Amino acid sequence: MNGTVREVTPDVDTGALLAGAQFIDAFRVEIGTAPVNAREACTRMVLDGPRWVGALTRLRNVLVTPFGLKTSGEGAPAPGGLIGLFPVLSETPEQLVAGFNDYHLDFRIVVDVVGEAVPRHVTLTTLVRTNNRLGRAYLALITPFHKLVARSMMGRLAEPAR
Repeated sequence: MNGTVREVTPDVDTGALLAGAQFIDAFRVEIGTAPVNAREACTRMVLDGPRWVGALTRLRNVLVTPFGLKTSGEGAPAPGGLIGLFPVLSETPEQLVAGFNDYHLDFRIVVDVVGEAVPRHVTLTTLVRTNNRLGRAYLALITPFHKLVARSMMGRLAEPAR
């Protein structure tokens, strides 16, 4: 299950997932023949991610709390429950969509698992729609971190399951 994480051109229906999204990116990793569905892939990325990502998330939560921004999607409509702090909005074995809307921005993550034979791959797509100046500033600030975090989380899928 060895794969290199690479940035790819997003291939999702932006209008259906988050109309008006101003930011979209996608990363892909090959997973060989691993029997992984979209929920399993998302769970491994989010819950078994690198420890430094968890520490960065905790720091982010401390910093944004005074601004009234959400620190998780808990309480948001989540037909598929939560994976970490992400409410699952829709799900099939091949695709999971999670995310929530906040005062400053709305976001979605989309995890796609494609292929029945080698090479199978997982793609993580992120969509963001800002709602105000705070959202635009926040997005500008976190974009470099987001790319590093997304690559690191995707890298977990290239490792054997624990």
